[in-house]
Amino acid sequence: MAESAAYMSAFAALVGTFVGGITSIATSWLGQQRQTKEQRRARQKLELQALYRQFIQDASKLYSDALEHNSTEISKLVDIYATINRIRVLSSPKVVEEADKVLRTIVGTYGRQNTTFSGITHSIREGFPDPLRAFSEACHEELKMY
Repeated sequence: MAESAAYMSAFAALVGTFVGGITSIATSWLGQQRQTKEQRRARQKLELQALYRQFIQDASKLYSDALEHNSTEISKLVDIYATINRIRVLSSPKVVEEADKVLRTIVGTYGRQNTTFSGITHSIREGFPDPLRAFSEACHEELKMY
């Protein structure tokens, strides 16, 4: 009987050590998984921010060019089309929709009469329409999720 109690005590100690070890391993693993997930989300957010920044820069340049000219070389539109397609892969439908609207506005602006500096000044006083505003707001909302 005394031997049985000694075996039970040793067995309980081994089980306790085993459970403690498993708990430690599980806690470390879960912590590592959480950290990896947070790093991935931070990297995705930075990637989206860079993509949106690139689109805004390209679109701004093209829009100002469209205000000054009635036509453009198709090669000037290649970069913005490539950026929009990268946005399609990584972003929500709302952001894609707003990016498409911006591009349609730019292409439509090329078809209109050139704008003079005084015409731009007048438009600013009257409430100049910002073709990138809705896109920027959609991006802001999407980035809040990260």
